[in-house]
Amino acid sequence: MTPTKIAAGQAFPDLRWNAVGGGEVHPREGAGWRALVVYRGKHCPLCKSYLTTLNGLLDRFRSTGITVAAVSADPIEKAQAQIDECGWKFPVGYGLTEQDMRTLGLYISTPRSAEETDRNFAEPGVFVLNPQGDVQIVDVSNAPFARPDLSSLLDGIDFVIRKDYPVRGRA
Repeated sequence: MTPTKIAAGQAFPDLRWNAVGGGEVHPREGAGWRALVVYRGKHCPLCKSYLTTLNGLLDRFRSTGITVAAVSADPIEKAQAQIDECGWKFPVGYGLTEQDMRTLGLYISTPRSAEETDRNFAEPGVFVLNPQGDVQIVDVSNAPFARPDLSSLLDGIDFVIRKDYPVRGRA
């Protein structure tokens, strides 16, 4: 099944997920610029590395005025274990459903074995929302090897903010 693509410039869907440690990851809620990183789950070493890099850039994201969060299909136990191991300082949501994945236009994969994970999971996605809650930047991949470089992404968002750069790729 081909995912439904979220269009640049459209309102981000009103989705929310429970966050490890309490509260929610709710990208539409709040003010300012927001970035949501969808990751495959605890089973993915590339996700661990990517989100650890994000954690290292967190102060730069915040000083640019961008709130960062992540979410996966993992249950709370796996998400909590990952935070305990990695020390990520941004909100991490858990319990991303297959319907949520479809709504976000993500690719969905099935586990290759029980050792990998015990449920279908989303392939990576990055969504940057502008202060109006619209999708300013979207990057969806069908594999863990293709993701935006986080420093370049941050530089690009900074440019968009400073230059009041419009949403691109609407057609």
